[in-house]
Amino acid sequence: MMIINPEVVKMFHYISSQNEEQKVSTYHGHLTCRYGYGRAMKTALQGRSGQDFLGVHIKDDICNFVVCDGIGTSNQGNSTTRYLGNTLMDWLDSTIDWSSKEFLSYMEYIPVIAMKELQNPTPLDTMYICGRIELPTLEKPIGRIWMAWQGVSRLRFWRNGLEVSQYFKGTMRKEEWWSISEGPLGGSPHVYQSRLEYGIPMRLQVYTDGLHDLDPIHERLPDEQIQILLDAPHTDGLIEDAAFLELEW
Repeated sequence: MMIINPEVVKMFHYISSQNEEQKVSTYHGHLTCRYGYGRAMKTALQGRSGQDFLGVHIKDDICNFVVCDGIGTSNQGNSTTRYLGNTLMDWLDSTIDWSSKEFLSYMEYIPVIAMKELQNPTPLDTMYICGRIELPTLEKPIGRIWMAWQGVSRLRFWRNGLEVSQYFKGTMRKEEWWSISEGPLGGSPHVYQSRLEYGIPMRLQVYTDGLHDLDPIHERLPDEQIQILLDAPHTDGLIEDAAFLELEW
């Protein structure tokens, strides 16, 4: 029997390895996802793991993502960012309460779980940005974007070609981060939520400070130019680890 128009679920899943570089790559689905990862040159030469983390999961019109930027120089920092990154990916996929209060409570609770699962981990810190995009469709013309963060990783948002990142800039604070032993430090997580309307093109860009050369650039760069920044030939390699994520719909 022939099955006509079978329902195909489009899925994409990527978690940075932290032990190797990821060339700029693109996934095309209901939204377009570009991603890349690079270790600092010093880290790579010493054969150590990068401290930044990038995770993204797309299933049809739903996208969850996490970017973490480890603080400090300890080689064990990668385990902290990976633990928080994977834990937040699980939370984004399962939570039903998107309030600021609930997210703060969860971020305060994670250290309790970590102490048991990691058996008294080294007290290290990380900055992070996480989010969930529920795309609008013809059947459901109003979607949603939800994001939360602490620290100075970059969060940039374009609506219909115009950058509208002003709200985020005042909340990117170097004195705020998350500790695997204490939870949020320096302040509470910042949470942003907005509706998404069908038919309005949008672009979201998230990256860690290793790619600070992107800061003054407003136009969409081709893959090759993003890769040049990740390879950093002008400085003989990245000075800091770098994680890059760009989502367009």
